[in-house]
Amino acid sequence: QGLAYKAEMPINWCPSCKVGLANEEVINGHCERCGTEVTRRRISQWVVRITQYADRLISGLEQTEFIEKVKAAQVNWIGRSEGAKIRFQVPMGEHNDILEIFTTRPDTLWGCTFMVIAPEHELVTKVMDRPDIAGYVEQSRKKSELERAEVSRPKDGVFSGLTARHPATGRELPIWISDFVLPSYGTGAIMAVPAHDERDRQFAIQYGLPIQAVILADAEWDFSKAAYSGMDGRTVNSGPIDGLLPSEAIPASIHWLTSKGLGERAVSYHLRDWIFSRQHYWGEPIPMIYCQECGWNPVPEDQLPVLLP
Repeated sequence: QGLAYKAEMPINWCPSCKVGLANEEVINGHCERCGTEVTRRRISQWVVRITQYADRLISGLEQTEFIEKVKAAQVNWIGRSEGAKIRFQVPMGEHNDILEIFTTRPDTLWGCTFMVIAPEHELVTKVMDRPDIAGYVEQSRKKSELERAEVSRPKDGVFSGLTARHPATGRELPIWISDFVLPSYGTGAIMAVPAHDERDRQFAIQYGLPIQAVILADAEWDFSKAAYSGMDGRTVNSGPIDGLLPSEAIPASIHWLTSKGLGERAVSYHLRDWIFSRQHYWGEPIPMIYCQECGWNPVPEDQLPVLLP
């Protein structure tokens, strides 16, 4: 049914126990069982496609008798977000790569002044010959996703040397690498809009990157002191969606992106497909025979190995 598949997935890896760990099994960057420093590693493993049931998991909560606090926790864990996928061209010599991002605020596209990708993003493999980038990636591998997602943690990064072309203005935007962007959410890349996202604003100030306001709710708002992420005010400096309320600008921007072939409406989830081969105290509960050629079990039933009780 296509509900189980093999994929290269980043996991927390204990080099001593030689197993993958859940985030909860990493304590202060170390394996909770043996104390060895944990790193991030990409491994081919079995995954269950639970994201196929994300919407059903949300709607099914209406039929339960759990208290509202528990239901809200479940909805937040699934984390359904509506927005848009937007494609940025990345010049790479004689051809262009595509850097795709997911955003819930496509109305702020015209305020994007730089891009940020996760250390695990495939574009990073093309610049790993630089010692500063290789060192930063190695340092990031020692952090769990919980550490990297910590809101109060200082944001740091390294410039990749690559640029992306802004799909609306044609400007060349620097692409930075930072571990505050997680490979497990969206596409592992973001368009940074520092005037309207506090995390992006902090990063921009730290590295002297430009801040471009595209929503004005209050003429006295000081964007150097705080980002404005509200839904009041009107768009400015935003080309075809100039002068609209954010509630109007979001669908208008998606329509414009779709008409230009630059993006489309999309839904993203915090929920991820379940890597069921990473459990610390047990592996796959079912023995697997896998054919590299066709992806199917090639062994006749009467020739399967005998499994001891």
